[in-house]
Amino acid sequence: EIAEGCYNLGVLHYLGEGIKQNIEKARNLLSRACNLGYGLGCNDLGALYEKQDYKNASELYSKACNLGYGIGCTNLGILYEHGKGINKDYKKASKLYSQACDLEHDAGCFNLGGLYINGKGVREDYKKASELYSKACDLGHGTGCNNLGLLYASGEGIKQDYKKASELYSKACDLEIAEGCYNLGASYYLGTSIKQDDKKAN
Repeated sequence: EIAEGCYNLGVLHYLGEGIKQNIEKARNLLSRACNLGYGLGCNDLGALYEKQDYKNASELYSKACNLGYGIGCTNLGILYEHGKGINKDYKKASKLYSQACDLEHDAGCFNLGGLYINGKGVREDYKKASELYSKACDLGHGTGCNNLGLLYASGEGIKQDYKKASELYSKACDLEIAEGCYNLGASYYLGTSIKQDDKKAN
């Protein structure tokens, strides 16, 4: 409870909500939360450090991940995937994304799906990618819904189903993903997935 209190106060200081913004105070409070074993504190402190110190950021993300916070695993995976402050390592990134996904972190599932699409660190596998995008979508990741819709539309790794694709575009659009709205409008306009409806497409 003390750790969570430090974390919440740190976030308020960082955002400047209800109190004057104070990044240094936020950093100290997040550090205290992290030292007390609150993984979100480690993760958010890592995000603060990422702006100028990737080594410290990676250590903090790793601690958050080891404490069972999927967001920490995802953020560390991003550093490995893009070689930020550490050597680029797709295999390591894929393992971290997989861990994050197992911990129900939507972006972990989504990012792992992207590695399977591109065959980076894992063998190219559209079926596996579709399963990961599906889980990401179920967890509320709008681009995951959109990308799964694209796979349904193309029939790659999954049985082609235009109706299912449009449903996924609609979900992505509801989650404020512009590409999902565009793809839904295009499917209405082209009449590929549902009865053609020019009024809805506009």
